Amino acid sequence: MECNYEASQACAVVRDVKETPYSGPLSLPKEDRPRERLIRCGPESLPDEALLSIILVSGVRGKSVTFLARELLERLDREKSIPPVSELCRLGGMGVSKACAVAAMLEFGRRKWAGGRRIRNPSDIYSLVKHHADRRQERLICLSLNGAHELIASRVVTVGLVNRTIVHPREVFADPILDRAAAVAVAHNHPSGSLRPSGEDNEITWKLKMAADILGIAFLDHLIFSETFYFSYRKEGLIKEPVEPKGQSSLWNGWM
Repeated sequence: MECNYEASQACAVVRDVKETPYSGPLSLPKEDRPRERLIRCGPESLPDEALLSIILVSGVRGKSVTFLARELLERLDREKSIPPVSELCRLGGMGVSKACAVAAMLEFGRRKWAGGRRIRNPSDIYSLVKHHADRRQERLICLSLNGAHELIASRVVTVGLVNRTIVHPREVFADPILDRAAAVAVAHNHPSGSLRPSGEDNEITWKLKMAADILGIAFLDHLIFSETFYFSYRKEGLIKEPVEPKGQSSLWNGWM
């Protein structure tokens, strides 16, 4: 518990630092630097930006590794698959060596841990998306799932404004259709930290549920999440459970 508390405080320190191209991890107290925090508390305690800064190792003249990691993270958030090395090299400060290290890391993670995880409740969704909670703009993430509710892919569909993301059902379902997904779940962060759904959140949830019903894809849930917790439309009874065919066991049991 002490380590988790220290890690959360360190994350707050990082977010409060006014980043410039010339500042970086060395501007932080030693105990708050990404590598030291990883050794002390484990990789799960670090935000995505800090993990990337460790992989990148160093920045370049005029651009710190922290600033480079932030730019890379913004680029990766917009990608639906692992970008080729040639594309990564277009980012200022990303040479072939750094680009290869990033591409190899992403592919290894995809092969080792990306697929097959079963979604049983909203908490399982939250564990897959909560690393997006520290983003300064809203991200809407869509999870494609097979008939056993096992993860096929997790993708950022849209990146919005400071406190609003605009999304259309065709953008959400385009990739799940190609995945031959049997079910989907969506989630988006509220940079303000508030978990209260807005009128727009309610409207898009209704539209996505209607579209899913037409496509024959189960719409499991819509989560609004922050760094500390989440709001689940299904858990709050705002999405009705589908009726299972007679004699078929329900995959929705325990979905609370």
